[in-house]
Amino acid sequence: MFTHVILGADDVEASRRFYDAALGALGVEPGQADPLGRYWWRTPRGSFGVGKPLDGGPACGANGGTIGFHAKSAEAVQAFHDAGVAAGGASIEDPPGERKGPFGTLILAYLRDPAGNKICAMHRPG
Repeated sequence: MFTHVILGADDVEASRRFYDAALGALGVEPGQADPLGRYWWRTPRGSFGVGKPLDGGPACGANGGTIGFHAKSAEAVQAFHDAGVAAGGASIEDPPGERKGPFGTLILAYLRDPAGNKICAMHRPG
């Protein structure tokens, strides 16, 4: 559905290190800089970027917003969480693991990135 998602970050290098670690645990290659100083991680499913807001204002996390990343396995969800925490992210909500809900069973891990954005890794078993 989406071609790309980009999040604002005041400390772009801290965010780059965080996403290189967290997304690297999901098998995504390190981010590449563009001419505007943003970093992009690309897969056949789409692109994700971080950078300073182009309007010059401060970056801020979306209250109520979450960006979810596909994980190939439950182990990849845990690796995403662990790598993200080790790279400056904060573990939030319930510990990584299985959740049952109206959409079936999901394996989830939620983090806040260094800029305060809420992200998760999700694996849908079966």
